[in-house]
Amino acid sequence: MNFFQHPDYKNHEQVVFASDPASGLRAIIAIHNTALGSAVGGCRMYPYANEALALTDALRLSSGMTYKAALANLPFGGGKSVIIGDPRHDKSPALMRAMGRAVNRLGGRYILAEDSGTGPEDMRHAAEETSFVAGVEDNQHGGDPSPMTALGVFLSIKQAVDFVYHTEDLRGLRVAVQGLGHVGYHLAMLLHEAGATLYGADLHQPNLDRAVANFGLVPVSGETILKTECDVLAPCALGGILNGRSIPHIRASIIAGAANNQLGTTEDDLRLMEAGIVYCPDFAINAGGIIEVYHQGLDSSPTTRQQAIEVIPRTLLAILQAGEAKGSGTDAVAIQLAEAQIADHCAVIKPMAMSA
Repeated sequence: MNFFQHPDYKNHEQVVFASDPASGLRAIIAIHNTALGSAVGGCRMYPYANEALALTDALRLSSGMTYKAALANLPFGGGKSVIIGDPRHDKSPALMRAMGRAVNRLGGRYILAEDSGTGPEDMRHAAEETSFVAGVEDNQHGGDPSPMTALGVFLSIKQAVDFVYHTEDLRGLRVAVQGLGHVGYHLAMLLHEAGATLYGADLHQPNLDRAVANFGLVPVSGETILKTECDVLAPCALGGILNGRSIPHIRASIIAGAANNQLGTTEDDLRLMEAGIVYCPDFAINAGGIIEVYHQGLDSSPTTRQQAIEVIPRTLLAILQAGEAKGSGTDAVAIQLAEAQIADHCAVIKPMAMSA
């Protein structure tokens, strides 16, 4: 395969393949764009069927992080890493330390954080080998950013509901949550407290059982969750689930979830619009975690952190309004806004003139 012809290449600055036979580490680190600062992005661990799928995920996730940071007005670039393996069987402290060494060799161009399949404890092991890691358990600034990711999505759901139904009252609203892990569980908790009626699915039965017990969530099979009749569909698992096969069967008015790369292709943005479904671009509304990581580093006050998260629904409203006015897919609108933000920043930083 010609890497530079990969459909998700998008002018990535650097892609690194890392391995450590002793621990079993097989990883890909993708740095998409560092115009705004060091690339920040989570480390996903997943049992990919092959290296090509892992590479595609890393490329798509890292470019999404570029757009996410830009829309959140953060001084970060976009990057992501993926580890090939089953986190429940293949992960170990030695493997995460090896990942830390791989990150350290990049000299700060990429900052490691948690993602699906990794958590604060894993970041602590990686931090034994590198200082370029965020979201470390029990550090002086805080730990798991997942609750803030969930908060950003929750506030975005309220904004989208107001945009569609002209009310922010979520009592009785039917929300189907796909994935009840770190972020999905916290999102379900916020929705439950707001009075929403919850449906949910998760491949890990204990996650589903916990949500059923604590929130009265109605369990739905993984095969039918996208087809559940509801007001809001909240994908909080893996990406690529909104595509030509699934979209015709979706029975929700709004899609707003925490999962990255929810669209299978760029054409699916238009498919959702033509189906009359209001799509809230994932990288625009799931930025709460990276905002929290930034403010952990600044040791910001809880008030400052809350105010920063509240930028997310305001940005979403601008995207939804622009999409409606232009008759354009909201994902395309969000990317245009992010790229304009990066271009404006680069225009301010003039290159130093060279003397003859």
